[in-house]
Amino acid sequence: MTAAMTQKILLVEDDNTTADFIIKGLSEQGFAVDHANNGRDGLFHATDGTYDAIVLDRMLPGMDGMSVLNAVRAAGITTPVIILSALGAVEDRVAGLTAGSDDYLTKPFAFAELLARLKLLMRRATAGTSTAVETVLTCHDLEMDLLSRRVKRGSRPLDLQPREFRLLEYLMRHKEQVVTRTMLLEGVWDYHFDPGTNVIDVHVSRLRKKIDGEGETTLIHTVRGAGYRLGAGE
Repeated sequence: MTAAMTQKILLVEDDNTTADFIIKGLSEQGFAVDHANNGRDGLFHATDGTYDAIVLDRMLPGMDGMSVLNAVRAAGITTPVIILSALGAVEDRVAGLTAGSDDYLTKPFAFAELLARLKLLMRRATAGTSTAVETVLTCHDLEMDLLSRRVKRGSRPLDLQPREFRLLEYLMRHKEQVVTRTMLLEGVWDYHFDPGTNVIDVHVSRLRKKIDGEGETTLIHTVRGAGYRLGAGE
């Protein structure tokens, strides 16, 4: 279902390829998108307060994203802000969140993830609830810290590859739900077609070996003919 046309997004991004990619995706979802390619123009647009969400690149010419964010919050504007950045270190994500952003997405990213996070932030803002982003995901005794990028099963730390981390994050955000291969292809690999390989099965198998240790409750379940489900129950 597409978003209402009244939902307006401000995109502040200086890279034309990235901007075109985001604008195309959001427009197809029914959003109205205004684009600024530098920080000063972005701040000018942001301060009119008519946007439902702001997607803000961190590294911008003229005035960087953090300065724009600080100015927006200093002006009392509470519009949800997602920062986009190639800086993915823990301290960079923490700095972005503590400066007043509502979420922080590291480049490169799947459009499906950006869209899901935008919709979540706008739902929270519309409901009048806190827009603080969820930074720790849990399922049974499995815990994922999105800021430190650490995952543990009980007291046992898990060493995950970047793609395994994204796969597990997607499963945890949809825990106790059946997740189809098509959903995983789009949400984790950003494929909008089936490449005809067993890439998902291979990654799920590797992830399962790391998560479900001997004697532990099985968390990753194969749902025959449908996909996978993360949860403690059968």
